[in-house]
Amino acid sequence: MKLTILSMAVSILLFTACNNGSKTTNNSVGGIDSAKTEVAHTEADIRTASTKEVISAYLQLKNALAKDNDKDAAEGGNNLVKAIGNVDQASLTVQQSKVFKDISDDAKEHAEHIGSNAGNIKHQREHFEMLSPEIYELVKAGDKTGQKFYYVNCPMYNGGKGGNWISETKDIQNPYLGKAMLNCGSIKEELN
Repeated sequence: MKLTILSMAVSILLFTACNNGSKTTNNSVGGIDSAKTEVAHTEADIRTASTKEVISAYLQLKNALAKDNDKDAAEGGNNLVKAIGNVDQASLTVQQSKVFKDISDDAKEHAEHIGSNAGNIKHQREHFEMLSPEIYELVKAGDKTGQKFYYVNCPMYNGGKGGNWISETKDIQNPYLGKAMLNCGSIKEELN
């Protein structure tokens, strides 16, 4: 008797553990298994990413460069490439879609260069300088995050030619000069 109860308890435990986290059911509609429908829905969700993920990956990249971390900057560049590829333009406003079409190829190319150049932070920063105006245009078109951003300028970068970037905070964290001149820069514009 004790063995039977123990066996039933172990069986229930195993059954519960095997089904833990599974959201599929045995319902079938028109011969389509609901598990397949759920997987297709999940794949569609990946393609409906807004520009929020693009901006988030850009900020990850910016923060890594401010810390002089070329490896994290490369990871941020690679994340930015993925985020750009996942944007569903149909979910964007007309203005956002136009801007996204205009900037996406160039932004992706710069992000790819940054992602493939861990160990060469100077080259990463050169591409970041060319990437930042693209992201600025995207944020100006409306980023759907509801977050306030700042357009910041470092006048010292590139032999005094300067460089701009988008920041999520008012605190200056310079991605062009990093720790050498972390607080060099000034806010040019607040973006809502």
